[in-house]
Amino acid sequence: MVKIRLSRTGGKNSPYYRIVAVDERRKSNGRSLELLGTYDPRTAPEKLVIKTERVTAWQAKGAQLSPSVKSLMRRARRREPAAAAGAR
Repeated sequence: MVKIRLSRTGGKNSPYYRIVAVDERRKSNGRSLELLGTYDPRTAPEKLVIKTERVTAWQAKGAQLSPSVKSLMRRARRREPAAAAGAR
């Protein structure tokens, strides 16, 4: 089964995460199938970039979201309408 989860990068005490689609049997930072976004919790407003259409496509194929990615997706979807309104 494919899982969409976080893969930690960055140095000691400065985490940086990639949102990846990966086979659930692989190690947490093992080879991924696709990079779906990034998350940097250390910046003043958290920097979150997610390819929501690709995540939705993976979910349609049966991929499961980890709890942390599910929470980040909720945040990203809340920000999308605000970003679209600001572009007008």
